[in-house]
Amino acid sequence: MPQYRVVTDPDDPAVAPFRAIKERDLVGREGLFIAEGETVLRAFVRDAPERVVSLLIDPKRRDKLVEVFEGLLDETPVHFADQAVLDAIAGFHLHRGVLAVGRKPEPIAARDLLAGLPAKAVVLVLCGIANHDNIGGIYRNAAAFGADAVVLDTDCCDPLYRKAIRVSVGAVLSVPTAQLRRGEDIAELLAATGFEGLALSPAASEILAHLKPAPRTAVLLGAEGPGLMPDVMTRARTIGIPMANGFDSLNVATTSGIVLHHLRFAQA
Repeated sequence: MPQYRVVTDPDDPAVAPFRAIKERDLVGREGLFIAEGETVLRAFVRDAPERVVSLLIDPKRRDKLVEVFEGLLDETPVHFADQAVLDAIAGFHLHRGVLAVGRKPEPIAARDLLAGLPAKAVVLVLCGIANHDNIGGIYRNAAAFGADAVVLDTDCCDPLYRKAIRVSVGAVLSVPTAQLRRGEDIAELLAATGFEGLALSPAASEILAHLKPAPRTAVLLGAEGPGLMPDVMTRARTIGIPMANGFDSLNVATTSGIVLHHLRFAQA
């Protein structure tokens, strides 16, 4: 059974990990992260209950979350605090009334993650994507269309930042993820693990609708504006998404959804 307790003092040491959330978002939590909202909590407990450290909940939401609590490991602390106490702990008005502290997974090398995937696999390789909304949206699409993994370069923002988790609807908590080492050669890595790289470009002569993907496919996505580095583009298969009226670009999260949808059904 989880360990239920009521918190009436915002300075209670038991809820210290939840304190001053926005300020601590900026400096990190030494292997921990904050997840926010009922939908995210349900996904977290469903997919990784062993990584749930503790919960802080508005007691008005208790009855609605009974089955979620039943999915927690024994002895997981569940703290209940009224709205005023919740707000004082978090440092802002917490209208969702649901917070979780989670433990980050052990890091895995990108090469090991890719090498261990099935013979037929689709992965996303993200380069320089520093916007948390975009990261969250990409992970949501990855989960929706069954991507096998996401690989981040060192210039991407943290997918376990609170806003990215929320935008992803908890998908960042379940999609296998690895980070490249700084300077690691993406093209060499993909070749060594049997993946064909697809680089999205408005200048590409090959269009997505006609693409027949390789059994192991890696979709390379860069930040809006600068896009992918030229050396990455020249060593990958470039693919375009034609658009109307001379429009030449899409939001990167939208692009990921369109490409993953095509790959999911092209390989069905």
